[in-house]
Amino acid sequence: MDKLQLLKGTTLFSALSPQDLSVVSALFTEEEFEKDQYIFTEGDPPDWLYIVKEGTIKMVRQSQSGREMILSIMTAGDVIGEVAVFDGGPYPATAQGMGRGIILKLAKKEFVSLLKRHPSIAVEVIGDLGRKLRAAVNVARELRGERVEGRIAMVLLKLARKVGILVEGKVMLTIPLTRQDVADMVGSTIETTIRVISRFKKEGIVSDSKGKMTLDVKRLAEIVKEM
Repeated sequence: MDKLQLLKGTTLFSALSPQDLSVVSALFTEEEFEKDQYIFTEGDPPDWLYIVKEGTIKMVRQSQSGREMILSIMTAGDVIGEVAVFDGGPYPATAQGMGRGIILKLAKKEFVSLLKRHPSIAVEVIGDLGRKLRAAVNVARELRGERVEGRIAMVLLKLARKVGILVEGKVMLTIPLTRQDVADMVGSTIETTIRVISRFKKEGIVSDSKGKMTLDVKRLAEIVKEM
C-alpha cells in the first residue's frame, strides 16, 4: 500500500479531499525501523506524529517497580503519538518495533498547522482520543480481578480480532508473539504465562507454527465467559 492510500484509510485524514490528501501526504517522510528499535520513549518531547506503514510496534510503559507493560500493539494504519502532539505533553508511553518495518512521520509544527487549516482533522483527533480512552478504561475494568487464565484468553481474543486471519476454522496471528510479550500484556510473570499457555496447547486451544500462534477463538471466548 502506498503512502496516499494508507493516509486515506486512517480516521484522521479520511475526510480530506483527494487534493488536500495529496498535499498532506507530501509532508510525511518514511523511516525504517528494526526489531527492538525505539521509535520514541516515554517522557520524550512530542516532536513527531507517526503512522505505521509496515510492521508492528508495541506501546510500552514502565511501572514504578520497573516492570514493562505492553499497552497495545500497533499495525499498519495505526496512528501513534497524537495524544502528546495534540496536547503538548510528553509521549505517555514508549514505542518499540517488534520486527522490521516502516513508519511515516510528520513534524509536530506541520501537524499543528494542518489542524488550523483543516478543522475536520482536529475533530477526528478528539474522537480518536475518546475512543482510546474508552478502550483503556474497558481494558482496565476487564483485567481487574480476573484470573491469569482469563486475562490471557482475553488478550489473545483481542489480538485475534486485530491481527488474525482465518486458517482452517481457527485464527492465526499474523505477528510473532513471545511468551514474554503475553506476560507483559496481562501483567503476569513469564513462568505463570508459560504454564497457562502450555495448558492451552495441551487442550488444543493454542498451537504454534513458525513462531506464530493459532487460536481456537470459540474456546478462548468460553474461558473469558467463565471467569
